Amino acid sequence: MFIPLHDRNALKHIKRQYVTLGLITANVVVHVLTLMMPEKLLEMCIYGLGFIAAVVFDFADLDPSLVLVPEDSTYVTYAFLHASWLHFGSNMLFLWVFGDNVEDALGHWRFLLFYLVCAAAGALVHGLLAPTSQAPLIGASGAVSGVVAAYLMLHPKVRVWVLVLMRFPLPLPAFIPLALWIGQQFFMLLFNADSNVSFGAHVGGIIAGALLVLVLRRPGVPLFDRTIVTPRAVEHRESPMAEVVVPAPAQPTARTTPRVSHWGR
Repeated sequence: MFIPLHDRNALKHIKRQYVTLGLITANVVVHVLTLMMPEKLLEMCIYGLGFIAAVVFDFADLDPSLVLVPEDSTYVTYAFLHASWLHFGSNMLFLWVFGDNVEDALGHWRFLLFYLVCAAAGALVHGLLAPTSQAPLIGASGAVSGVVAAYLMLHPKVRVWVLVLMRFPLPLPAFIPLALWIGQQFFMLLFNADSNVSFGAHVGGIIAGALLVLVLRRPGVPLFDRTIVTPRAVEHRESPMAEVVVPAPAQPTARTTPRVSHWGR
């Protein structure tokens, strides 16, 4: 539908988005390492670190040779694995464009907690919708969906440059592309249940992000751009000498490990 490119939304409380940059770096390192792995080792990582609903909900057991972390840890570890460069790149682009301002509104450590809880919520909803699924769920989409929801709650009026239909760059108020994207996730969850993309994980992350931003944001940080936005976020240049600042209004079976044809994500 659209690709986010850039937002004009200056940081107000932090100097740099260290957690966002750290999460992107961690995902880059893990993805590059998985690309370099032999197929057998990669398969072990997918099964051992991916979220497998049937295992976590005790409908099946994972072969002991594939166990890498406690099964409950996979509520988070799955979010650092990706199936392809496209899968990886789209998640990291969304995190890059929108993560800094959410981190700014929450603070570094609360944003890290926020991101990990959104990832876990995505896995939980995926599992509740498909509790006997044997396909490993991988990808940061659940966590990133939470970031998108939080950004929409915080900055719906900030201009975001987006690439529409892969060819038309447009500056739009954030609520237009983000609300459409979120609506698409709910629509696909209801009407495209056979997809190998886990829209349940997306929706779980969205719900968690929208709720968590209410309680984790800094004291005094408003919702829905209800205060004057910093000049760099909304400046409108009418001439080289004038600047007008416009304020906003107030895989396993019972005991075996078969191969699967796709990974949920």
